[in-house]
Amino acid sequence: MKLSARLQLIADQLPPGCRLADIGSDHALLPVYAVKQGKASFAVAGEVNEGPYEAARRQVAESGEQSRISVRKGDGLAVITAGEVDTITIAGMGGALIVSILTSGQDKLVGVKRLVLQPNVGEEFVRSWLIEHGWYLIEEQILEEDGKIYEILTATADPESAVLNEELYQERNLGEGVVASKALLLKIGPRLIAQPSEVLLKKWQGEIAKLEKIHRQVGLSSQASSRERKSELRQEIEQLKEVWACLQKDRP
Repeated sequence: MKLSARLQLIADQLPPGCRLADIGSDHALLPVYAVKQGKASFAVAGEVNEGPYEAARRQVAESGEQSRISVRKGDGLAVITAGEVDTITIAGMGGALIVSILTSGQDKLVGVKRLVLQPNVGEEFVRSWLIEHGWYLIEEQILEEDGKIYEILTATADPESAVLNEELYQERNLGEGVVASKALLLKIGPRLIAQPSEVLLKKWQGEIAKLEKIHRQVGLSSQASSRERKSELRQEIEQLKEVWACLQKDRP
């Protein structure tokens, strides 16, 4: 079974023999692969929508792994019981939605040791949630596939998370007098910024271009609130440009 590069990177983050819940599992490709490869001893494929739920059921039936993969229909973490799994993956949705799923299902996180999260947008919301709820970001990955850029955030439940997170998100000097604040590290990624890749640079070049476009559009308005917003955008753009230039120099 061949996974996409994105799903393969997520699968690589699974602890061997884990009990997995894949939320928003779509066609259940990840649970089937994980069980077949010995990455998971048991898996739940959760889906809220009828079409993907049926597709997941067919996929699991064709794999012959019905005894080790349970396909369940339900919203977010409602498909699992507390203590049933030790690893949760949530991929392919917005960061705000991932945060909503984790927040509303916090009682289901009892016994969960690892979260592997792949937000399509709003990664800073996910990083903030992890800090606030006692999770430590052990790894960040970024890749481009089929013209889209994805980030994968892997976190563990750690009793020392408060101390570890304070160190991880500590303000740092990028050189040339440019300082990366905690807010900036939440946005770009504390581990990604430490080892800037071509894909990371490409992503933020694109983000700067989007902000430039918004800045031009806001500039067409004569309202006082628009002038204030224009000034804020210009500051953000200039800051990101300075950071981008530093990362370009630091790239291996």
